[in-house]
Amino acid sequence: MDSLWNAVQDFVNLPQVEYALDAVVKMLLTVLFSGIIGYEREHSHRPAGFRTHILVAVGSTLVMMTSKYVFLEYEGLASFDPTRLGAQVISGIGFLGAGTILREGFSVKGLTTAASLWAVSCIGLAVGAGYYVGALVTTLFIYLTLNTFKRFVARGNPSKNIYIEAENMSRQAAEIGTIVKRYGGNLHTLEVLYADSSPTKRKSDSVVMKAVVFPRDEEGFGLTISAIRSLEGIRDLYVD
Repeated sequence: MDSLWNAVQDFVNLPQVEYALDAVVKMLLTVLFSGIIGYEREHSHRPAGFRTHILVAVGSTLVMMTSKYVFLEYEGLASFDPTRLGAQVISGIGFLGAGTILREGFSVKGLTTAASLWAVSCIGLAVGAGYYVGALVTTLFIYLTLNTFKRFVARGNPSKNIYIEAENMSRQAAEIGTIVKRYGGNLHTLEVLYADSSPTKRKSDSVVMKAVVFPRDEEGFGLTISAIRSLEGIRDLYVD
């Protein structure tokens, strides 16, 4: 019995088991932290959402853990900078962030999502390095920035999400922008959504747009909605 117990203790004390337990804890924390940011982006119908943010952070965590593992395994045998691989993540995440940035006319969209992807990659590196406090505090500040600070944009009024089902995007998008400005509002973004991400029921020959509007006041917003509804080619409208 003693020999069996000693064998179990030797197995538990194996470096591989310690590495495995450490990896599980770090991955769980990474999924939690990045999932908070990804959920906010998914809820806002951004191009990179819940799963994308988790995958970016998990990959970053693995890179940092691999750096630490190699550094400890070959310590004294070869010179190795444990931050070298992590630095490549910070610079290399740009290609993914660039895929979320779109330019339509004079407006550029997706910059915030690209920044959030870069930020969660840094969170993953922090967790992989064992800097849990920094990762947690950063997650909270990122979430507050993405979710809470929206109300301070455009005159400090809260934004309104308008989901519009229309026949012709190019013509009616210009008319929508004119109507919003006419009643003192500010059209922050106007984007096309997929059918399964819209509260309205999309027909096969129509397009669904999401307009983020900062109205001057409730009266002006009501007039804006009425004017958009009366446009030719508008099939449905939903305010969130």
